[in-house]
Amino acid sequence: MVLIMKKIFTILSITVAMIFGSVGVSEAQKSKVRYADKQMELMNYKNAMEIYEQAYAKKPNYETAKKIAGAQDILRDYDMSYDWWKTTVGYDEADNSDYVQYLRSAQLTDNFDEAVSTLQAKGVTADDLDVAKLLTVKSKKKVKVEGVESLNSAGSDFDLAVDAAGNKYFVSDRGGIYPSDMPSLRIDSRNRFFSEEKSDFTDREYFSVYKQDTAGTVTELMSNIPGTFNFSDPSYDKSQGILFYSVTREIKKVKKHDNIVVQPEIYYSKLNTDGTLEGFYPVPFNDSIGYAVMNPFVDEEAKRLYFTSDMPKLAEDGKTKIPQKDTDLYYVTYDENMAFGTPVNLGDEINTTGNESHAFRKGDTFYFSSTGHPGVGGMDIFQADYTASQFSNVQNMGIPINSLADDFAYREVVDKDGKEEVYLSSNRKGGQGLDDIYTMQEVYKQFLARVIDCEGLVITDSYMATLRDKTQNGNVQTTRGTSGQLHAELEPDSDFGIVISKPGYFSVTDESITTKGFEGDTVKREYTLIAIPYQLPVYVDIVYYDLDKFKIRDDAKPALDKLGEMMTKYPFLDLLVASYTDSRASDEYNIILSNNRAKAVTEYMAQHNISGDRIRLEWFGEQDLVNDCGNGIPCAEADHQLNRRSELVLEAFPDPTKNYEIPESFKDLNYCDPEALFEDIQKELAAIPTIYFDFDKSMLRSVHKKELERTAIMLKRMPNLMLYIEGHTDQRGTEEYNKPLSERRADVVKAYLTKRGIEDNRMEETWFGESKPIYDCNEVTCTEAMHQLNRRTELRVGKSSFTYSGRKKKVDTM
Repeated sequence: MVLIMKKIFTILSITVAMIFGSVGVSEAQKSKVRYADKQMELMNYKNAMEIYEQAYAKKPNYETAKKIAGAQDILRDYDMSYDWWKTTVGYDEADNSDYVQYLRSAQLTDNFDEAVSTLQAKGVTADDLDVAKLLTVKSKKKVKVEGVESLNSAGSDFDLAVDAAGNKYFVSDRGGIYPSDMPSLRIDSRNRFFSEEKSDFTDREYFSVYKQDTAGTVTELMSNIPGTFNFSDPSYDKSQGILFYSVTREIKKVKKHDNIVVQPEIYYSKLNTDGTLEGFYPVPFNDSIGYAVMNPFVDEEAKRLYFTSDMPKLAEDGKTKIPQKDTDLYYVTYDENMAFGTPVNLGDEINTTGNESHAFRKGDTFYFSSTGHPGVGGMDIFQADYTASQFSNVQNMGIPINSLADDFAYREVVDKDGKEEVYLSSNRKGGQGLDDIYTMQEVYKQFLARVIDCEGLVITDSYMATLRDKTQNGNVQTTRGTSGQLHAELEPDSDFGIVISKPGYFSVTDESITTKGFEGDTVKREYTLIAIPYQLPVYVDIVYYDLDKFKIRDDAKPALDKLGEMMTKYPFLDLLVASYTDSRASDEYNIILSNNRAKAVTEYMAQHNISGDRIRLEWFGEQDLVNDCGNGIPCAEADHQLNRRSELVLEAFPDPTKNYEIPESFKDLNYCDPEALFEDIQKELAAIPTIYFDFDKSMLRSVHKKELERTAIMLKRMPNLMLYIEGHTDQRGTEEYNKPLSERRADVVKAYLTKRGIEDNRMEETWFGESKPIYDCNEVTCTEAMHQLNRRTELRVGKSSFTYSGRKKKVDTM
């Protein structure tokens, strides 16, 4: 048996040097290359690379340059790899496979544009090679990745686990330093040349597991397995207090094997509360000289142990074993008695012709590292959808989780305070050492908003959303999902405001968005875009004129002053003036007269600083008489007076080409119901009349006909309104007499409005007799004025909130 130790390697090196010196330069160069090839087979990559470089210095050529580039790839020195691939593609013998490797190394070193230019000079484009430039792959989550100073050293530090008490365990080669320019490798490499003081593979201290307790003190955890060299990959089973780990042992003799390569194995031990390991037990599928078994991860929920291995696969015949060059991910089930099942390969969805390693699962997501899936760097972290029976939808986790270097060992752990933390390991530039442990924290919170219409349907057509970070004083980009949702990423500890607008709709403003103290992942909102109810009548009044006059009378001024006050207070209100005459005089004369009456209103409103462009005039002469006082028909003067009028209609949001804001005073209204604004303004103006009656009478007084004219105009302008008519009496007379009297008083109001063209089904009557007095004359001695206030019919407008079974509703007053 040939056991290759460091001393033997030294002797062989001297022998080779003597051989190289005894032959010609050409033959010596070929011998060097052959020797370096052998060292590559033995995985002594650093030594092989040095011999290749010596051979190339003697006689530069394409084959040797390519071998050096390949060795640098394996050593993951990407800067040197790029330089050597650039040298390789400079030779005429270079082919497309070399160009692909060149572009890949350029991608890993951020030299892609330069490499493309180099190939273009040779007449080759990146598109010809079907090479994906993945540098723009971004993480779906906005995160920041920061090194953990308390764990990292000048050497390699990686792979973190946490025990039940919150102590952290990680791997490091801190300790004795053996200077080397070669980047470190974190995979538990197969060992062939052993040294007592260092790993010949890395020229550094052997890997060991270290513990950081909850106070922050770091100590080395000692392996109790005899002859341990590399000790790494801790994974803790909290339910059983067991620590799984990888080791590479010192093995010097193996029967029937003349030339051995020692492979990493997985062991487990009881982890005592004092931080020592008790016992050591190998998993049953180890094979220390046949294949590697490493990177254990305990999935306690599924009772699975995931691991990395290059164990042979079975051929289709189920018997023949096919050796594997690269590593795959496997899992094996185990129980509380530590009885293990048969290893299961994770399959082609996860495993590739590259190396897969460092499995981790959380919920329905499976994480792993790979060099075979399309990546950003050398080794990237990927995620996949997980169920107990399959893995699917593999995705690169993107920058900055991945870098141009190697990224691996993604872990989510819970600290002593129950807080979840995310860690990963990387040899990216700017780190503290060769490999470092990093924390990953979400930088941004997600913002998700549904923008709906009054029917509750998501608005999918265009609208504008402006989201502003008030703390950072800048706009935040928003995007629209396929189903119309609004997405954005919010800075932590910031306040935000959003404005959503759409032509013809009220804009929506929300200044309450904040991430200060927000512990969730997503800030959710729902906004309703409401169509602007253009030219919405909200108030109606009437002013009257003397015969053949258009001068504003004194009795009209209070109504116009009220309108001026409203229009000054609410700039979203404009005035529509529709003017009429009685039937006396010719049609031509009356048209001019009605026009002058409309103008007179405009001139009067100027004293309230209401500009003419806020008043819309209409004039109709003697058209649309309110009664039968037409040409030649004798009528009382009071009836003619009703026709000499200007109808005054306040319209909200009068300009259909303009976008209005919801008025500040009415922001709490539901504008999906436009009548809500109408009703609110009516309350403010107390605009709905009350009709009073003489004692024991149900006839309308002349003055109240004017009030009902205003009510009729209001109902005509607002076709969605209902009118509720409530009849009352004073308390003189019996209850049996007063109930029918209150009904007649309600009837007479309804009859008048019906004659004015108001539909019967838009008016509802109730009558209360003497049961709802303004003044209770049974308790106090009432004056005649107090009795008068009880003799009334009250009118109320609004949308119908219930349906009567008949045209009239009789209210029980008992």
